[in-house]
Amino acid sequence: MGIDGKSTIGVLIAMRSGGTEYNMKKAFGTSRARTGFSLAEVITSLTIGSMVLVAVLVVYNRAERSAAAVTRKLDSSRLLYEVMQRIAEDLDGIIATGPDTKISIENKFENGFPTARLTITRTIFNSRNQEQTFEKIVWQANYDFESGVDGLVLYRSHSGIAMEDKLLEKNLNNWERELFVPICAGITFFRIKVPWGETYLDKWTSTSLPPGIEVTLSAGEPFKTVGGTLDVPEEEKIIRTIAIDRTRKMKFTVEKREFAEDEGEKEQTNEPLPDGEKTQPDSPKKPKEVKR
Repeated sequence: MGIDGKSTIGVLIAMRSGGTEYNMKKAFGTSRARTGFSLAEVITSLTIGSMVLVAVLVVYNRAERSAAAVTRKLDSSRLLYEVMQRIAEDLDGIIATGPDTKISIENKFENGFPTARLTITRTIFNSRNQEQTFEKIVWQANYDFESGVDGLVLYRSHSGIAMEDKLLEKNLNNWERELFVPICAGITFFRIKVPWGETYLDKWTSTSLPPGIEVTLSAGEPFKTVGGTLDVPEEEKIIRTIAIDRTRKMKFTVEKREFAEDEGEKEQTNEPLPDGEKTQPDSPKKPKEVKR
């Protein structure tokens, strides 16, 4: 079956009219094809994303600050325990070497902060029977004026004949030979007391050794007391009691306990029976039979 000219012209007109209609729909926005996101949708998405990101960063910063605070607290307490261990080692090292050892303790307030000074001195006598300092260790805390931290700096000094340089320190005075080395900064409480019975002594200058010392260190946040000085909460303080002479002979007193005996109650003894056996310690005695 052939195709005539009229039918061919009709098909071309129909195709042209369809293309024109499609182009008109596309131009006026009536096409059914999916278009991109609008400007309002993009702005809304960016706003929601930024809000979520800010919330995540806030939580992260808080967790990081909390972890840093816990780490600083653990590091500071560990350092204070190491300082106390070093003080105990100094006491054991010098006192165990000989009896010619003296200890002096002083406590005071510096810029409101409690501070102390512990001096351990071991002396010897030369050929002229003159007393000389063989070894001397000083622990003290002073206010830190140079740095911006409001607190104390703990120093340690180790001097004496055994540690001095014969060439460089020959013409120096005793106070010039003492070199104080800073151990740690940021200390807010440093006190050394001597337990004496039921009380504590803040000062010790006797030639005899104390029975022990109690060292208190803290790097916590101080608060102002009624008297105008500074103090630290008790939970922030680290306290250690150090025995001075651990090899000393200790006298023990044994108290005699007195037991009150009730009337009619006597101590039971094992009495022989006629058959040669003994009564049990907890068995009551049988009353004697009375013949009538």
